[in-house]
Amino acid sequence: MSETLDKPLIDVRTIPPRERHPRIFGMLGALMPGKSMLITSDHDPRPLHYQLETNFPGQFGWDYLEQGPEVWRVEIDRLEDGGSCDCCCGSEH
Repeated sequence: MSETLDKPLIDVRTIPPRERHPRIFGMLGALMPGKSMLITSDHDPRPLHYQLETNFPGQFGWDYLEQGPEVWRVEIDRLEDGGSCDCCCGSEH
């Protein structure tokens, strides 16, 4: 993960809980391969990490920048080669 300057940032502490994940996934969907975004939260965003790993395996990197107890900060990278399989078919499954 790289420096945190000039990266999209979402501070979910200011967003109603039911809107948090949809907004985060919207930002992640717009993130270009090789780029990253930052999330600031008032709790460990581990459930979001599990959702990413389950729904988008191999597409995103995850790095804790700060781990509570009051503030958690995470940097999520959109991996450049994420989403493609290791076989010769060229499919993204």
